[in-house]
Amino acid sequence: PPRNHSYLPSLVGLYDSPPGTDDAKLIDIFYPGDQLSITYGTKSRVGIGGMEAKVKAALWALQGGTSVVIANGTHPKVTGHVITDIVEGKKVGTFFSEVKPAGPTVEQQTEMSRNSCRTLAALHPDQRGEIICHLADLLVEKKEEILAANKMDMDLAVNAGQLSSALLNRLSLSPAKLNSLAIGLRQIALASQDSVGRVLRRTRVAHNLELEQITVPIGVLLVIFEARPDCLPQVSALAIASGNALLVKGGKEAANTNRILHELTQQALDIHWVKEAVQLVSTREEVEDLCRLDEMIDLIIPRGSSQLVRNIQSAAMGIPVLGHSEGICHVYIDSEAAIDKVIKIVRDSKCDYPAACNAMETLLVHRDILRTPLFDQITDMLRTEQVKIHAGPRFASYLTFSPSEVKSLRTEYGDLECCIEVVDSMQEAIDHIHRYGSSHTDVIVTENEDTAERFLQQLDSACVFWNASSRFADGYRFGLGAEVGISTARIHARGPVGLQGLLTTKWVLRGDGHTAADFSEQGTVKYLHENLPVTQPQPRQIAARSED
Repeated sequence: PPRNHSYLPSLVGLYDSPPGTDDAKLIDIFYPGDQLSITYGTKSRVGIGGMEAKVKAALWALQGGTSVVIANGTHPKVTGHVITDIVEGKKVGTFFSEVKPAGPTVEQQTEMSRNSCRTLAALHPDQRGEIICHLADLLVEKKEEILAANKMDMDLAVNAGQLSSALLNRLSLSPAKLNSLAIGLRQIALASQDSVGRVLRRTRVAHNLELEQITVPIGVLLVIFEARPDCLPQVSALAIASGNALLVKGGKEAANTNRILHELTQQALDIHWVKEAVQLVSTREEVEDLCRLDEMIDLIIPRGSSQLVRNIQSAAMGIPVLGHSEGICHVYIDSEAAIDKVIKIVRDSKCDYPAACNAMETLLVHRDILRTPLFDQITDMLRTEQVKIHAGPRFASYLTFSPSEVKSLRTEYGDLECCIEVVDSMQEAIDHIHRYGSSHTDVIVTENEDTAERFLQQLDSACVFWNASSRFADGYRFGLGAEVGISTARIHARGPVGLQGLLTTKWVLRGDGHTAADFSEQGTVKYLHENLPVTQPQPRQIAARSED
């Protein structure tokens, strides 16, 4: 084992060519065999050896059993003290190693996926649809292999005893889940016909000068998820349909399932020779390290616990993060609610899949419903479903005893637990949700249309429902085929994010020798800015792969 550590300060790290040149790349890990791939710059006028001398010293120390890192303690990407970060295993600067791993580094994987992205985006929509349909077929054809791998993960998780029942539910796959996945993927394949290259707007700026706004892929997506292997084919299909490259990092608890699902995804991609567009990050990279690849990754989408999302949001350096940190969903029972609808909606919202982010966490009840047969039926149903009830402060004051007073009204239980709180009006319910909710999904149950419409208009959440379960907040149920997650952000996509949420736009201008000076006060050309009918061009199909 290494006897000690050597720290060489002053530089960000080692580059493969002089920093500042066009193609210079920072080397994350340097191996002795890589010496011939380095191009050194001229030596400093005030130094005595330059980078080449530092590398030779580092290799000399490495041969003597010393771990070496070339880094800069003042660089903005260093989160704390550079030596502490290095000792904690964070990626800082260039680490010198004698042992070269068999597979590619995550940086190499990202570069491979980005290169394939351009080919994927240029495919005819039918070809992208064929890839997704082939993946859907493979999920059904290879069902036994997938379930066998998933059983290995489940057995390991149960024996370790470290996962909650909610996470075990997310980890588990079944024939029914795989069939639903396949159906969702085929929906995505159909939607892919109207994705990349769609014209959103056409404007005649001037005579023979026409402007178009068209949809294009975002670029390279990084999706990080926990104990949710069905996420891998879903987000892969959405990325393929939208022409985006994809890096996926799943939790180690689903390693066996993720591996076979990724193999099937690459098998499907290979029918049109874009196998490397989707990469599975299976190394021990820390989330913080992945979030530092701001020059290679365009969007991060976390899917998992609120803690995971918060960690990623704080670690992301210059990379947008799409998602929600919490799913604190409310169901409000109005004084004019119908009994049969209330029981069905509350049961489904809380009990259908309590681990889901769109499950009800707080039940708001109008004061007039207390001590009525309806309220008794609600509580009896929850007890029958073995839901643990926590009383909000106002609800507790109405009781002679409290079942379990809530510690916080802003709690995501993710299990068969919920809070019940009392409000005096629909407006008070809205105020409560705005104060304690997470802008995810909120529901009103009422027969009064005016009350319902005011609730739908005034409540500022990503999804707002009337007389429908909160569980409908889902890409598949919305007809999006699947989702990469649910966003509570206010910029770009919001709510369940499907195919259209993974596209951005670019502007295309076609002229005939026009210049901006032509439109000056002294110029002869005038702006027209006429809106033109939107017509969709026939996508170009890429050439077939050559035999070499």
